[in-house]
Amino acid sequence: MRTFDLSPLYRNTVGFDRLFSLLDSVGGVDAAPTYPPYNIERTGENAYRITVAVAGFTDAELGIEVKENTLTLKGEKKSSEVAENGQLLYRGIAARAFERRFQLADHMEVKGAVLENGLLHVDLVRNIPEAKKPRIIPIGNASAPKTIEGATVEGSAQAA
Repeated sequence: MRTFDLSPLYRNTVGFDRLFSLLDSVGGVDAAPTYPPYNIERTGENAYRITVAVAGFTDAELGIEVKENTLTLKGEKKSSEVAENGQLLYRGIAARAFERRFQLADHMEVKGAVLENGLLHVDLVRNIPEAKKPRIIPIGNASAPKTIEGATVEGSAQAA
């Protein structure tokens, strides 16, 4: 049984429609592509790194694109490389074209990418705007309401 009914969660949550739609659209585990292999690691509180094994590809044959919270990694070999002195007897290193997509959370930014030793490292950082960060709201009483950034807690404007 690989199907889950997420409809009870819709009535108890607000603003998670996109997440539940994504979970509904995910196929079975067998449908997931396996090439090229990759790792996702957390390198800091708001920092992540995606490492993709791209043996045999050069930086000119790889492409990275970010569009609407989707990170797309593409690889395509330009030509078949055969040794000048002989012919290729066995190809064990995969050189097929690939396209791997990652859904990024809101406020995720790609900081850079490095290709070293056959591994493509893509560094990501979550930059949460100040307006979205949690803040402490002071509590006042009826005789002396506390103000928050030019407005009283009751909603009336502060006297000039």
